[in-house]
Amino acid sequence: MSNYIKNNEFYDWVTNIKSLNLKSKSVLIVGFGYMGQEYYKGLAQMGIKDVSIISLNNIQKEKNLQIGTYEKISEYEKKDLVILALPTKLLVPAAKIAIKYGQKNILIEKPGAVNQKELEKIKKSKNVHIKIAYNRLFYPNLHKLKKLIQQDGGITSCNFSFTEWIHKLDLKKYDSEVLEKWGIQNSLHVISTAMDLIGMPKKISTNRKGSLKWHSKGNIFVGNGISENNIPFTFNADWGSGGRWGIDIITKNNWYRLSPLETLQVCPKKSTDWKEISFKKSFPKAKQGICEEIAYMLDPNIQKKNEFIPIKKAIKLIKLANKIFGYS
Repeated sequence: MSNYIKNNEFYDWVTNIKSLNLKSKSVLIVGFGYMGQEYYKGLAQMGIKDVSIISLNNIQKEKNLQIGTYEKISEYEKKDLVILALPTKLLVPAAKIAIKYGQKNILIEKPGAVNQKELEKIKKSKNVHIKIAYNRLFYPNLHKLKKLIQQDGGITSCNFSFTEWIHKLDLKKYDSEVLEKWGIQNSLHVISTAMDLIGMPKKISTNRKGSLKWHSKGNIFVGNGISENNIPFTFNADWGSGGRWGIDIITKNNWYRLSPLETLQVCPKKSTDWKEISFKKSFPKAKQGICEEIAYMLDPNIQKKNEFIPIKKAIKLIKLANKIFGYS
């Protein structure tokens, strides 16, 4: 059982972050596309008003917003938190600038890079707190599930699906390298969440089939393995078919399901009926996981008890994706 599951205090923390005194904190958002705007909305929900924004494009006028490249980070004094929400290829260069000019608490949008060598460039940065923003690891329903898993005595097996809705993908928004490694860019959302529950693989067997014009390594991916916590798992994804992302967690008493990932359902032993499990949200109007992630970055006390996606873990996830998708 993973350390995160053993420490089920995190559910109590993540559902009570409104009680934290964070309103006086200062935040710089670099990049104001979809995710940058979601962070901005989350900060507003939390009552954090000292927010500065660097936007690559004049897409929306907000107070304290300036237009320019990430190099304008150099113009800002030290902030309590810097959030990098730029296109993937700009994330590491922006992080290097932030580190150079004295920023000490940096949240880098997932996956940080599609090439592990890029993340290696900032891995050894000293006296800087850097995390990769896998916001789904902060979902309250995920941590409610961990409490239930502990009550059940642990996980017996797991299956997860990372089918992609390629019919909705706007290929013009991404460069060719990102598209060729879409498994890292996007599917790691699901894979990282599954690994958070069961632990990273100690054995894994993978198979892939087919190809797409923009993703030559395949469009069907299946496999199985054993995690470091001795939990057997299977996975599948068929990017040309139906379905959606999902994770099934099986215990001796219950079959739990995260699908959509923002929900939690259970089918008890000796039953075929699925039931919704309720859980609390501190900021239900914000994109799930965003306020929780921000609060984590601003609360040193919880960081001491729970470590979420440092660069070294992000690199491990990229290496795992490389095996699953055949990137290297």
